[in-house]
Amino acid sequence: MNRKIVKIVEPKATQGFLGEGHSAIQVVGGSDFQQTDPFIVMMDDQLDLPGNGVVGGPHPHAGFEIATLVLEGSPESDFQTGSLEWLTTGSGIVHTEEIKTKVKLRILQLWLVLPKTKRWTAPKWQKLPFKNVPSKKTGRSEIYVYSGSAFGLTSPISSETPITIVLFKLDKNDKVTQQLPTNFNGFIYMLEGSMVAGGEATPIEKQQVAWLDRSTEEGPSKIDFIGGAEGGSFVLYAGEPQRVPIISYGPFVVDREEEIKPLFQDFKAGRIPHLKNLSESQVVYHG
Repeated sequence: MNRKIVKIVEPKATQGFLGEGHSAIQVVGGSDFQQTDPFIVMMDDQLDLPGNGVVGGPHPHAGFEIATLVLEGSPESDFQTGSLEWLTTGSGIVHTEEIKTKVKLRILQLWLVLPKTKRWTAPKWQKLPFKNVPSKKTGRSEIYVYSGSAFGLTSPISSETPITIVLFKLDKNDKVTQQLPTNFNGFIYMLEGSMVAGGEATPIEKQQVAWLDRSTEEGPSKIDFIGGAEGGSFVLYAGEPQRVPIISYGPFVVDREEEIKPLFQDFKAGRIPHLKNLSESQVVYHG
C-alpha cells in the first residue's frame, strides 16, 4: 500500500510559558486525540533565554510517555544536540527541568499515549546520545533512526507503544522510501527546506505539519520522500493507535476523571518518586 499526505497545516509560533526568549509551536494540538492517536500533543520549543533568574523547576507526570528530541543543545544544560530523552511516566514521576543561565535550545517534545494495560507501569528513563543514534547515508542524504526500525536500522530505545521516529536530511532531489505498518498513524514535521511526499505535487515547506492517510488494515505500507530544490530536513513520527479513551489534565493522562485528584495529592505529599531516585533498572543510558 502506498501512503499519501491527506492534510498539511502550518502552526504559528507563540510566546512560550517560560516568558522572554521562549517561542513555542504546537505541532500536535491535543484537541482531537481520536484523530492524532497515539500522539497526545507535541511542541517545538525554541529557547534563547537571557539568563535573568531561574526558570522551570520540579514537576510531576503520570500516565504517558515523553519523547524529547534535541535539535539544538547547549553545554549549559542537560540537553545535548542530536540526543533523545525518553521518559515513561507510568504510575508517576517527578523530574526537574531548570535553567539558571543564558542558554539557547531547540527541542521537539512529544507526549505519547500508553496502552491501557501499561498506564500505571513503573516509570523509566532512557537517553540516546547522538553518537549512538543508528544512522546511514543514502546518496547525499542522511537518515537517523531514533525509535523503531527503518532502513535496516533499529533504535535501542524501548517504548511501550510501538512508534517509529526518523530524522531525514535529504539533499536536493534525493529520493528515499520509508516502510511503515499500514495501521500506523503518522505525521511529518518539516524543519528546514522542503520536500514532496507520497507522490503529491505540492511541496511540504518549513514549519508545516503533513499528516499521512489512515487505515485499520494490517500489513506493510510505504511512502516516498523527495528532497526539494534546496533539500529538506524533517522528522517522521508514526505510531500504532491505541484506540482507548483518555483524559488529559495538566501533567497527567488518566482513564477516569476521579484518578486525577489522588495524583495531585500524591505529588504534594511527596509520594511520587523523583527521577534522580529511580533504581538502576529504571534508568538506561544507551551510551
